[in-house]
Amino acid sequence: MKPTILLAEDDTTLSFVIKDNLEEAGYEVTTCSNGELAWQQFQKKSYDICLLDVNMPIRDGFSLAKRIRQSSDVVPIIFITAKGQEEDKIKGFSSGADDYVVKPFSMQELIMRIEVFLRRTKKLKSDVKQEYNIGKLRFNYSELKIYNGSEIISLTQKEADLLKFLASNTNKILKREEVLINVWGKDDYFLGRSMDVFITKLRKHFKADPGIVLETIHGVGFRLNQ
Repeated sequence: MKPTILLAEDDTTLSFVIKDNLEEAGYEVTTCSNGELAWQQFQKKSYDICLLDVNMPIRDGFSLAKRIRQSSDVVPIIFITAKGQEEDKIKGFSSGADDYVVKPFSMQELIMRIEVFLRRTKKLKSDVKQEYNIGKLRFNYSELKIYNGSEIISLTQKEADLLKFLASNTNKILKREEVLINVWGKDDYFLGRSMDVFITKLRKHFKADPGIVLETIHGVGFRLNQ
């Protein structure tokens, strides 16, 4: 079956060009002219990836991404937008985006980025159940959960991906760029800011066991000590 893509873009000309190129590349594409229509469509069907413009009528891309994330932690979200300022990118990642493509962009670049996320999603789906003992906590990657006795902490997919990489390399110094490439797929300043947010979230989860320390090595990276 062809990979399915939800494209939310209010520029009809650009939407046609993207759809035409993606279908030629072997994807099945559903287009929506505003964020509300895209949200309604997302609820009707399962998509492999979402491409969202930021400035759209009725519901903007940031708002749409948050709604999608509340429904699914797994589906990749890529913003395609003319908004390329730092604060816009940070807001985009904070709303749940996995990547950010600034207009104008080449279709070859967009397709390559899509393929990176689809390969990663395929790998996640094929992974067998994996568990890690972190201090007194038990982390189940496939369930996206941390168990502390009878207490259960639910994780987002990105939190689980990051924790899995850290848990696979406990007591080892990991460089920032190494973590970014392995978890986010590339070393990028704005993704680095997003990573710092997720590191803070994991530290909050680790408060259940004071023996677990997620250490920041200044100017280098991180180390999960247990």
